[in-house]
Amino acid sequence: MHNYSIRAASPDDLDGARALMLDTVYRDFGTGYVPRWHADIIDPAAAYLASPRHTFLVALDARGGVVGTAALDSRGPAHPPNPRDLAERYPSGATAQLRRVYVRPEHRRRGLARRLVHELLAFAAADGGYHAVYLHTDPKVPGAESFWRSLGKVVHDEREDTGGGNGVVHFDIPMER
Repeated sequence: MHNYSIRAASPDDLDGARALMLDTVYRDFGTGYVPRWHADIIDPAAAYLASPRHTFLVALDARGGVVGTAALDSRGPAHPPNPRDLAERYPSGATAQLRRVYVRPEHRRRGLARRLVHELLAFAAADGGYHAVYLHTDPKVPGAESFWRSLGKVVHDEREDTGGGNGVVHFDIPMER
C-alpha cells in the first residue's frame, strides 16, 4: 500500500507540479506545450493560487515528491474552441472547471486521481457559488475517458460532430453537497 498525501499546492510545490504537467502534455497528449492551451502550466500560481475560488492540489509520495496534480477554476468552457451550447450551459463564475488532473504513470491505478477529484468536488461545494462542475478530456489519453465516465456523464462527444471537432469529450460531474 502506498501512502500519499494531498494538499493545496504551496509555492514550493510548483516546480515539481509544473514538471509533472509538462511531462504529461508531451508524453500522454503528444502535443507538447501549446501556449494557448497550457499557459496555466507555466504559471499555476497566477491561474490557481491567486483567486480564493480556485484551487491547485498536489499529491505527494512518501518522499515528498509531486506525483499528482489537480486544479479547479471558475472559468467555464470558452466558445470557440468549444461548442457554443457548452459555453452557454456552463458559464464562467457559476461553473467549476476541473483541470490538470494528472498522475505520474508509475503511480496510476491506485485511486489517487479519484482522491484528487473528490477533494476538488468538496472545494467546489464549499465555495457555495458553483452550480455545475465541468471538464473535458482527450479520449486518446489511455484510461482518461473511462475514468471520467465512472465519475460523470458525457454531455458532448466531439468525435460525433461533423469533422470531429477537436476530438474531445465533455463531461458534467455531479457536485458533492
